[in-house]
Amino acid sequence: QVQLVESGGGLVQPGGSLRLSCVASRNIAIIDIMGWYRQAPGKQRELVATINGLGDTNYADSPKGRFTISRDNTKSAIYLQMNSLKPEDTAVYYCNVQIGRRNLTPLSYWGQGTQVTVSS
Repeated sequence: QVQLVESGGGLVQPGGSLRLSCVASRNIAIIDIMGWYRQAPGKQRELVATINGLGDTNYADSPKGRFTISRDNTKSAIYLQMNSLKPEDTAVYYCNVQIGRRNLTPLSYWGQGTQVTVSS
């Protein structure tokens, strides 16, 4: 069982920046993938970015070049630095961790979400 707590969301004008944080309740293994997903009103939840314990990252096309995901293994935390924010970035952002299980489908844990609103 893993609890994830996000913070850092808020209201920002287009072109502005926000930094989201997510802290896990226990140590996350290097092999386990952590990431950020978002869900805009009326849309499906979608990938924003993922990161493994070695710092390898994967970004969706839209935030790539504007967002940066990072991970602090000692703090069991990930962060999302969001720059050049656009109105279409408005969504609830969720922290996720995939806990690998041998010979089983990985377990997926989600945070409660933090609202990001980009509006002038």
